[in-house]
Amino acid sequence: MRKELLPGEQVIVVTRPQPRTLIVPALVFVVVPALAAYASAWIVKGGPGKLVPLVTRDWTAWLIGVCVALAAWVLLGYCLPRAMTWQATRYTLTSQRLVARYGMLRRRDQQVSLAAVRNVVIEQSLLQRLLRSGNISLDTGYPSGTVVPDVPEVATFRTFILDAIEELPPAAVSGVEGMPHNPDEAWPWETREGGRDER
Repeated sequence: MRKELLPGEQVIVVTRPQPRTLIVPALVFVVVPALAAYASAWIVKGGPGKLVPLVTRDWTAWLIGVCVALAAWVLLGYCLPRAMTWQATRYTLTSQRLVARYGMLRRRDQQVSLAAVRNVVIEQSLLQRLLRSGNISLDTGYPSGTVVPDVPEVATFRTFILDAIEELPPAAVSGVEGMPHNPDEAWPWETREGGRDER
């Protein structure tokens, strides 16, 4: 990220989403190999032959191979993609921008200039409140706002954003000729007709 900084831009904080999304994959990562080991031991002891007499000792290697293959399929198909998705997601707050990057092989970047941010809103579910994480919505004046999901220590992160906005130079947050950019207010030339005030 430092290679892509603008002149005078400084990195304030770099973080990843709240790792609560890794709780279930972590449990699966522990439980599935244990179940595969238990099933393999049961197969070696002749358990399948007791249930189905047609299954002989010649099937042992094949059945163990099936157990190992199923465990590997779950770990590689479920746990690994979620861990890689979390690892590849990064939120970077600089003195001028908020950059959210998603994906490793297929990358998606989302950048918001702090000068364009009008309001910063925190949205939290009950679980997010317990973990002190939340979703940050950035109002930039466009119909579709920017949402950064599962930000850890969300209240602190919002404080960093607000402090960075306050430290922006006045020229960065002003509109035409130093006037504040507020589309809801009329510009001076919109209040006049024919170059004169209507009086």
